[in-house]
Amino acid sequence: MTRIIPVFVNSAKIELATDSTALDAVRLWSESAAREVIDGARVITDDRGLPIPPDTVIHGGSIFRLIPARAVGDAATDTVG
Repeated sequence: MTRIIPVFVNSAKIELATDSTALDAVRLWSESAAREVIDGARVITDDRGLPIPPDTVIHGGSIFRLIPARAVGDAATDTVG
């Protein structure tokens, strides 16, 4: 029997089965945001703000946030001074 647990995506409460992934949670919150994650335009982060793989399995009370992905060329233009 699959249990349903609450998780949060950008502060919205979502309820999913325990074997769901972070991407499943994002998809339930917003199909277009999930497509952006798949396309590499957005990154899913955990409650500490650290990027996580989209296939990360959820747990009760998981908190996910979406942030824009940095373009590969951005790192080369970042300078201090």
